[in-house]
Amino acid sequence: MARLSTPMRVYVASGQFTEPDPDLPELAARIRALLAEVAGDEAWQRFLTGYTPPPVPQICASLEPVETHEAAAFLARVAGVDLVWPSHQHLPAETAERAAEQVVALLGPEAVWWTNHDTECGAVNGLTPLFDSLLAGTDGECFALALQIADD
Repeated sequence: MARLSTPMRVYVASGQFTEPDPDLPELAARIRALLAEVAGDEAWQRFLTGYTPPPVPQICASLEPVETHEAAAFLARVAGVDLVWPSHQHLPAETAERAAEQVVALLGPEAVWWTNHDTECGAVNGLTPLFDSLLAGTDGECFALALQIADD
């Protein structure tokens, strides 16, 4: 996951759950922690003054499923392509694609993936007052998160 991170734009987290039988609320708690990390980043504090990450139930409600076969490409886009200026790359496409494929393979074919994008209409259920794009996956034991944040 560290290879998918870029300073001030793409934040990542991964690890192993400590709770027994983790599900979506436990994953949302990890997402909330990542949002708190972004809010604490000095680079974003002026844009996020007074921001508090949404509570876990609100994060759960903002998530939409992503098919496992689409997860690697989605993760590569979150990490590599700028939200506001799609012609700008945060990472070389090959680097983002290779790392994303490895992450998805490590979580395995039974992993479940979630995003804050409504894939039916293309809308984004924002988790911050800025532009943001999230992909979160779990195999029920481990998790991987990638969040890109941008301001226009």
